[in-house]
Amino acid sequence: MKFRHEWKHEINKGDYYELRARLSSIAYPDKNGVNGRYIVRSLYFDDLNDTALMEKINGVSKREKFRIRYYDYDKSFIHLEKKAKIDKLCCKTSEVISEEQVNKILNGDTQWMLDCEKPLIRELYYKIKNNGVKPKTIVEYTRDAFTFPAGNVRVTLDYNIRTGLGSTDFLNPNCVTIPAGNPVVILEVKWDEFLPDVIKDAVQLKDRRVSAFSKYAACRIYD
Repeated sequence: MKFRHEWKHEINKGDYYELRARLSSIAYPDKNGVNGRYIVRSLYFDDLNDTALMEKINGVSKREKFRIRYYDYDKSFIHLEKKAKIDKLCCKTSEVISEEQVNKILNGDTQWMLDCEKPLIRELYYKIKNNGVKPKTIVEYTRDAFTFPAGNVRVTLDYNIRTGLGSTDFLNPNCVTIPAGNPVVILEVKWDEFLPDVIKDAVQLKDRRVSAFSKYAACRIYD
């Protein structure tokens, strides 16, 4: 399990246009999107005590959360993910999961997970059975993503963040979602051992500091 460095900034729309112009001239658009742009839809899990939510709000340095995610409403390629964080380092573990398996989880059919050959699916099973973990809400947003080979850098600009208002109708592209609070753009920068100066300089913005913004927490605002 390899941890990566992560910066996260809350910026405005003007910053977004400035950063996108800078990054377009020095970095590569993510090949999985159209000019690096795609829609991310996630279904986040939490336990009966909302531990993942409260640990984020309270700034607990070591925490984890589970989610199921797919892109541009393409249900042929869905991932179960666990994101772990220790201070400013993060790590993501991921396994492919089928649409049928997701539907089983949503319908409370989890016994198959115990015998699954994928460790992450079995881990989620134990969390469901022992900690009362269950789907909580849909989080959806548009992402502009850039990559830079030196340092294995990934820079993303996330906006149009929407919440499912507690809905777990995750696989229905027409389920109702609404904006999650005030419009905001989230700049995230992730890298391995070092962050090249050309990227470090490109993402610098006056009066913007590293923040602890959480799209999941923002989408639980109406709970």
